[in-house]
Amino acid sequence: MAASKDRRVIVTLESTAGTGYRYVTKKNKVNNRERIVLKKYDPVIRRHVEFKETR
Repeated sequence: MAASKDRRVIVTLESTAGTGYRYVTKKNKVNNRERIVLKKYDPVIRRHVEFKETR
């Protein structure tokens, strides 16, 4: 069986508001080497906040 040549890896985005809410998404590790920071909706506090990539 051959190894996967997929360059996209699964990453977890965790809320910076401290609620513990997380999103799971994919990113291209070749084009984006640094950690992702996205502004997304946190349903726990019902606001848009920054979500940072965790490892």
